[in-house]
This record gives sequence, C-alpha cells and structure tokens, in this order.
Amino acid sequence: MSLSFKIPPRRILVRGTNWLGDAVMTTPALLRLREKFPAAHIALLTPEKLRDLWRHHPAINEAISFAPAEGLFAIGKKLRAGRFDLALVLPNSPRSAIEAWLAGISQRLGCARPWRNFFLTQAVAPRAESVKMRKRPIEEIKTLAAEQSSAGFQPATQNKNAGWKPALLSRAHQIHEYLHLAAALGANPGPLPPQLFITPEEAEAARKKFRLNEITQPVFGLNPGAEYGPAKRWPVEKFIATAKEIQQRTNCVWLLFGGKGDRQLTAQIAAAIHDSRFTIHDLAGQTSLRELMALLKICRVLLTNDTGPMHVAAALGTPVVVPFGSTSPELTGPGLPDDARNRLLKSDAPCSPCFLRECPIDFRCMNGISVGRIVNAVLECKL
Repeated sequence: MSLSFKIPPRRILVRGTNWLGDAVMTTPALLRLREKFPAAHIALLTPEKLRDLWRHHPAINEAISFAPAEGLFAIGKKLRAGRFDLALVLPNSPRSAIEAWLAGISQRLGCARPWRNFFLTQAVAPRAESVKMRKRPIEEIKTLAAEQSSAGFQPATQNKNAGWKPALLSRAHQIHEYLHLAAALGANPGPLPPQLFITPEEAEAARKKFRLNEITQPVFGLNPGAEYGPAKRWPVEKFIATAKEIQQRTNCVWLLFGGKGDRQLTAQIAAAIHDSRFTIHDLAGQTSLRELMALLKICRVLLTNDTGPMHVAAALGTPVVVPFGSTSPELTGPGLPDDARNRLLKSDAPCSPCFLRECPIDFRCMNGISVGRIVNAVLECKL
C-alpha cells in the first residue's frame, strides 16, 4: 500500500547510500520519485566522497554531504535547517533512520528492519521477490568443489564460449529494492536503466587535462581493482594477456583506472603491456570523481571487475565487460539485467557466488573465465 498525500510534499529528503555502486543503482528510484513529484524540491543526503556523482542529475535539486567523522546530532541539526516534510531512507541501517528522526521530519519512510522501525513513521515490508546475498560457509564451498573436481573439472580450460549473460531474474536485482521504497510513496515501480550525466564541456576538459585530445585510435578502459577483496578480482596476468591481445588487434589506447590503492596493480599492467607502437595512460589515483566519469564516458568499452566504476560506466552509456566470480550479476550487475550492450561472464564453478572477500580454495570461479572469452566479449562490445 502506498502512502497517500492530501497535499503533495514540497520538500523531500532522500538519504542516499554510502557506496559508489549502490548509489548508481538508486538512480532509477530517484528518477521515478522525480516523476511522481515533479514540483518538489528533492535533496539527497550523501557521503562527501559521492557528492559530485550527483552534479547535473535531473532527479535531485540539491546534494547535502556529510564527512566521515560527522556525528548523528550534527547531521540532524544540518537537516533541520532544510525544513523537509518527507524523508525517504534508502539504506537499511539503523543510523540512516535515526538521522531522519533527529532532523524532525514528520514523515519518514524506509524498509522495515530490526532496531530502526521506531524511528520511521512508515516501515515498508520487504519485497516477496527479494533475494538475500548469502555468504557460503567454507565447508560448503569445499564440498561443492570436491564434487565438481571428481567429475573432471579443469578450471583453466573449461567453457570458452564468449558473451555469456545471466539468466534474467527480472525482480531479483537490487534496483528493485530501491524502486520498491519509491513505490510506497506512489511512484511507478517499473524499472529504468541507472543513469548518470556528464556534460560535453566536462568530457573535453578531461581530454585536455590528460592529453587525450590528439588521440585518433579507439579508447578502451581497464579497471583491474576491486575494493571489497581479492575474490572479486580477475587475475592480473589474465588482464595483461587480454590487454595485449586487444591492443594488437585494434591498435587501441588503454586508459587504466583505479584508486590510489591500485597504483601498484595498474603500474604492473602498464609495464607488462608497454610497447612503443601503442599508447597506455595509467590514471590510477589521478582523477577526481567527475574526471573519472568523463573519461569513462569517452571509452568505447570498459573491461572491469565488479566494482563501483563498472556501475558508473554502464550508467553513462559505456558498454562494460565484467568477469564475475564471488558476486552475482543477477543481483548487482551493471545497468538493467537485459541490457544487450554489456557482457557479464561467469564460469561454471558451483560455489559461485559465495560473496566472500577471499577464495578459500583454488579460485576456480575466476580462473575458469578464459582470456579468449574476455577478448571476444570486448571486441563484440567495441563494435
């Protein structure tokens, strides 16, 4: 049942999510909220590190940021000044609900969860179609792996078919969790593709700053890191072999992306694929969020692990090629699950997805995705 309004809310606060990929997946719900309340002033409360993600976004009028060390009462005081009459709390944490309560917002809607329902005026029941991310116990993983190994599984050489995509679980994807909350306010729950926006001026400024203006070859992106842990990272030697082959076949320019913590990884890749005939730009740790977005926008395709920039690129319209191992493309893949622009690849490892940070066995989920499959997928996308 959706919340009814005698008078449509004039000032709406949306408590945004704390991680880059999650934030991108909230954009369909925000667009539906704007569609439902076209005249409302919609403000988004967001971590400081994500503030610039929302620049030029048509769903919101204002981004209110908070620093990592900023306390609950300071945030509550900041929000009180906005005189909001409705709060939509997207995260499931108790803290996010308490922030809206401390702000004195009269109507506060969010998903029902223990330890926070008291702080909401409407606690929305979970969707019947929700699928939880269950971490597999290590003993279960070992049992599944042993059963597969006894049947003759060879992780380095199995399934080489390119272009695998997940079976469409139309109501399982995370974007539906956020749409479900917007629908409780009367918004349309129908899925939209996640969307972000970069202006032509921003793209041109990024080209100029990183000396890409004179490039005439195709520009491809490579993002080999992943913050969550090594289980999400396709092996670096496979990235190197893939980048070399694609460069030889397309004469492309590679842009290497990553955070400051990825510099050693991207430097290793840049050194391994360096060739006087080709151009490589290692940009890890050198870009602001808006610059990263602008550079992802100009790439013909992004080869990436399952991480925040994957979602950003897809939301900007850049095709992505992603090897999935410990995580599930059906639940948190880029874009909409049926987006034909992207190539989401998996192996046949029975323990995948496990949702663990580190593999407790032989990393067969990622080792089972061959260089040949990824190369073919990238070449399909760039056309």
